[in-house]
Amino acid sequence: MLGTPSRNRIAERREGVRREILDAAWSQARDVGLANITLRDIAREVGMQPPSLYSHFASKNAIYDAMYAEAWLTYEESAAALEPLPEHPRVAIAKIARGFFDFAVADLARHQLMNQRTIPGFEPSADAYAPAVRVLEQCRAMLAGCGVTDSADVDIWLALIGGLIDQQLANDPRGDRYSRLLERAIDMWADAIGVPKHSPAATKAARKR
Repeated sequence: MLGTPSRNRIAERREGVRREILDAAWSQARDVGLANITLRDIAREVGMQPPSLYSHFASKNAIYDAMYAEAWLTYEESAAALEPLPEHPRVAIAKIARGFFDFAVADLARHQLMNQRTIPGFEPSADAYAPAVRVLEQCRAMLAGCGVTDSADVDIWLALIGGLIDQQLANDPRGDRYSRLLERAIDMWADAIGVPKHSPAATKAARKR
């Protein structure tokens, strides 16, 4: 008697093709801009006719949707690596901010898809949006653990980091002009909402851990 196959090779091949399509879409987004990718160019890069793409993705927005989910899942994995956080609240908050800042500025197209409305008419599906919701909930929980529970304070913190990311990407994409301001900006925000101060020596020691 033949045993039951342990692998679904058709599904594996299909997933492999989807992976190629997404890789091609990311490549196009980085080369010509997120809003300028075309199904024709993606198909050419993966070696198929444009109509064949529709057997894997129903539309270009479906490709964007898969890219959006992938981007947030990647950040979700990156954010998990931040734990355990330093004990001092300010140092922990700065570490969370730095993690998101560095992730965002590493890839303009990915940041635009995740955090800006760059593509007219595109809205992520509920499934694709779920990782973003989880990340925000985790972020709020981390900040609450540092004593920051007011929603307005969290919103200002997010806007502060987002603004510095946008300035870095727009005005000094290959440098660190705004990156160098991140910790200073977080300290100013922390002063305003009363997060306990820390000594420079304690900060340096905590960041080495």
